Amino acid sequence: MNAKLFFTSPIGILLTACFVCFLWGSSFPLIKIAYEVFMIEDTDTYTQILFAGYRFFLASLLLFLFLYLKQRHIRYLQGSLPAIIQIGFFQTALQYLMLHVGVSMTSGIESSILTGSTTFFSIVIAHFMYVNDRLNWQKTIGLLFGFIGVVLATGNGSLGFSFGFGAIALLIAAMSNAMGGILAKNKAKKLHPLYLTTYQMLLGSLFLLTVGSVGSGFVPLTITKQSLGLLLYLAFVSAAGFFLWNTLMKYNNVGKISMYYFLIPVFGVIQSAWYLGETLNPIVFLSLLFVIIGILVVNKPENRAWTPVFVIRHWKEKFTRKVSTEKSYVK
Repeated sequence: MNAKLFFTSPIGILLTACFVCFLWGSSFPLIKIAYEVFMIEDTDTYTQILFAGYRFFLASLLLFLFLYLKQRHIRYLQGSLPAIIQIGFFQTALQYLMLHVGVSMTSGIESSILTGSTTFFSIVIAHFMYVNDRLNWQKTIGLLFGFIGVVLATGNGSLGFSFGFGAIALLIAAMSNAMGGILAKNKAKKLHPLYLTTYQMLLGSLFLLTVGSVGSGFVPLTITKQSLGLLLYLAFVSAAGFFLWNTLMKYNNVGKISMYYFLIPVFGVIQSAWYLGETLNPIVFLSLLFVIIGILVVNKPENRAWTPVFVIRHWKEKFTRKVSTEKSYVK
């Protein structure tokens, strides 16, 4: 099947976006497990940044291997450096620098909700950059449903927000992620998403490795089979996730795809219960319903007024046609 045909079809978008969000959701609990295995303290920000640098460096190597196996161009393409620097800075370097700083200074509930704010930034930025991707009532209602779903998934009635530097850092990370995705969409018109993702991830990882090594040294981590396995899996999550997501962004409107970001905290909570043995509140499934409704509202055809009145009228007309056909058949 043609790549564009698959990544623009409803089933292709659904399967790809859900798979990516499932992968990214698994990174939350597995990073916690990796910190324990590598004996990285919650307050050791520099080592956490260095760990992120190793993760993305390995991810770029995995993508280089994939490029080689697909017999695509591995060498640097002349004139692509500005695009690589821009995307690498926003989508990897700045995002994960701020993310690790923010997570170390905020609660898990707060960090999960603020991470989901990427959807808001993506849709708002797209509103000003694309004439065919404006913010409207439909997207606003979808965003509201999605945000309620994230709050239900990550909160228990007491969110405990304390808007300090940690929260600001997480918002910068979310905005950086949104900007990086839109830049990747724009640059993918001339450069393949796989090439862009590979080189921006390599450049971003070198930045993280440099910052992390300044405060913790270059090799402060103890490598075992278990720790190496976790690191390789997290590298795969980054490589596959960003490549598939950037491909979706290339072929579709930003607002249409960005709504799926709301699934990441929901999947994160569910997988945290699985991997970390945390109690899974049944309200998580209600939150998933709200997120799904939000996604459906944003992605519905714009020429249909999807309201309760429309739904009732639609099924009433369908039933009337069915009865009329049966009567005609009897005659």
